[in-house]
Amino acid sequence: MHEPRWKTAGGALLRVTAVWAVSTLTMLALAGILPDFRLKSSDGDSATRIAITAASGAGAFGVLSALVWPLLVRALLLMPALVLGLLVFVLNGSMLLLALSLLPDGRGAVEPETAVMVAAVMSAASSATSTFLTVRDDGAYRRRLARLADRRRRRLGEDGGRAAPPGTVFLQLDGVGHAVLREALRERDGRPPLMPTLARWTGAGHRVMPWRTDWSSQTGASQLGILHGSNEDVPAFRWYEKETREVMVSNRPTSAAELQRRAAARAGHEGLLTVDGASRGNLFTGGADQLALVLSVAARRGKHNRSRSGYFAYFSDPANATRTAVSFLAEVVRELCQSTRAKVRRERPRVKRGGTYPFIRAFATVVERDVVVAAVIGDILSGRTAVYADLVAYDEVAHHSGPRSRDARQVLARLDRSIALIAKVAERAPRAYRIVLLSDHGQSPGATFAGAYGLTLEDLVRAGCGLPVSRRAGRTESGAEARGAEAREAARAALRRPERDGDGRGTSGDRASDPVVLASGNLGLVSFPDEPGRMTRERIDARHPALLRTLADHPGVGFVLVTSGEHGAVVLGRGGAEHHLDTGRTVGTSPLTAFGPGAVAAVRRTAHFSNTPDIMVNSAYDPETGAVHAFEGQIGSHGGLGGEQGHPFLLWPAELSPPVEEGEELVGAGQVHTVLRRWLAEAHGPQVPEPARISKAPAAVSDGARDAVRDEVPDAASEKSRLNGATAAPFPVVSRVVPNKAR
Repeated sequence: MHEPRWKTAGGALLRVTAVWAVSTLTMLALAGILPDFRLKSSDGDSATRIAITAASGAGAFGVLSALVWPLLVRALLLMPALVLGLLVFVLNGSMLLLALSLLPDGRGAVEPETAVMVAAVMSAASSATSTFLTVRDDGAYRRRLARLADRRRRRLGEDGGRAAPPGTVFLQLDGVGHAVLREALRERDGRPPLMPTLARWTGAGHRVMPWRTDWSSQTGASQLGILHGSNEDVPAFRWYEKETREVMVSNRPTSAAELQRRAAARAGHEGLLTVDGASRGNLFTGGADQLALVLSVAARRGKHNRSRSGYFAYFSDPANATRTAVSFLAEVVRELCQSTRAKVRRERPRVKRGGTYPFIRAFATVVERDVVVAAVIGDILSGRTAVYADLVAYDEVAHHSGPRSRDARQVLARLDRSIALIAKVAERAPRAYRIVLLSDHGQSPGATFAGAYGLTLEDLVRAGCGLPVSRRAGRTESGAEARGAEAREAARAALRRPERDGDGRGTSGDRASDPVVLASGNLGLVSFPDEPGRMTRERIDARHPALLRTLADHPGVGFVLVTSGEHGAVVLGRGGAEHHLDTGRTVGTSPLTAFGPGAVAAVRRTAHFSNTPDIMVNSAYDPETGAVHAFEGQIGSHGGLGGEQGHPFLLWPAELSPPVEEGEELVGAGQVHTVLRRWLAEAHGPQVPEPARISKAPAAVSDGARDAVRDEVPDAASEKSRLNGATAAPFPVVSRVVPNKAR
């Protein structure tokens, strides 16, 4: 039942009046605080006169913002990204100067630099007031969405698009494992679920199941396979390619563009989103025309590159810019407090969280979230057919705080509120929408390899090659590893070679032949750049007789993959254990046994990639605790085999066909692509050339119904952080890289 027009108009008038009043009070307060800002004539005015002046100035500023700003937005979209942020605030301050110049008798005066600050504070105050009143008034919120949707309906025709097939929104919760999600959906100790929106969905018919990643359990490989149907020849997050003498890094724009090109060529199509699709916050486009914060096109220049348009459109609104800036600073402070608390409590394991990390985290959890959610809302209200968006906040925080830490759980709760907002908007969209949630990988906890054993993977490789090692090798973090004696003994055993002279240099080692050692979570990659092609086991043993046994026998290493000229792909383990992948022959117990079902097939697949490095090293895995050891500074990691990192989730509405037949497992990002494309085809017909189909059948129904919990709706655009590669900076290369090749 529709509300009377007089009531609707009255509510809108009250909200406008309230925002005007708050803006007026804010202007009065700033005039009293700032010496360069005044609201009275040089002869002085009464309090009433000053209040009228403030109300007039606030009103003029509000009217100019409403009328002039939409025209400025179009001009701003043509400006370079580097100057956009400054222009937003400068132009906002300029509008305040213009508004004050309209006041009679010169009563309003402010210095230009002060005007920028005053305008920003006023925009923040009015935006907060408007958002609070709109969210509190659910009817007003829905009416606003309805107006936006009606505009789209008028463009689509009289049926308003509702007769059209439903659209689909794919939301990727980066790094959220299946087990972590299920815990977040349960009531604990009488408290409501951590993610009440998703708990309510699963209780009302949505289904959730795990899927198993490829060996490279990280966003680059998983998202490439999900969006483009193939992640062939992607052995890790970063790897060295001998033909080009370059290090490929998944979240580097040039590398991402090349990976996307290769995947499209192999799959024979441009991707999942080729039909009226939008890609938001992803590494790859998926074939979409509508792009925002997509890394693979971030390096392009020209009018056809719209990857940053969502960023421009969001921050061209000064209220959005101010609100997100305040939230950004609050997140930086939150991270500083949380890291300090971890130090005071002597939490273990722990990694350093200083330097630029607080700002990287804030970008991932605030800026990227706000821009991506706003872009998805715009896609829904525009009636887009398919949208794929990546929300990366949890993955960034879990790397440094731990997958089940209090910090990471707080991020999950905020993600749930963003999902609730998107779902609420979808209710008023010009077409029905199905929302599918999935993750690209999970995370496995554990102390870092260096913290547990006193040396890095680089140190271990160099020791096995008879090359000098760093002076820090052999020192473990105090209290970081319960098996301290084992750690020290492992370090001493590795460092017996080579002998070091007085200045700490080894007695052997040619710098031109030093190995390139890279890390991808708990997966290590070793390449010898001076050796053409992939080195065989026999060649490695001839050149560095101690290397493979030094690696395979270390207690922090689970297994080592090499290729043999005689036996093909071979996995090496402790005590001389071997698994010949091409023949199935084993010597002793297979080193892959502890890594569970599917490990042999996953490793065999990667072993035959054309760019697999000379040696691949997977850290040890404890099946009882689920712990692994990252070869980089992370206490929640992914990239290799072992534990929850290889078990992300897929959550879908019941009206969609089941992903696989009952009792079968969904394996590999390429098969997930097939499922998602099948779901699009069920509503719209084939989107791209038909792939090999996956059998279908029901998955297990999730936990029972949850009590409905009223979700707090965040601000009207309120998450592997990848705006032009800035949100998730490439992980460190742990050894030298070929000169003149930047990471």
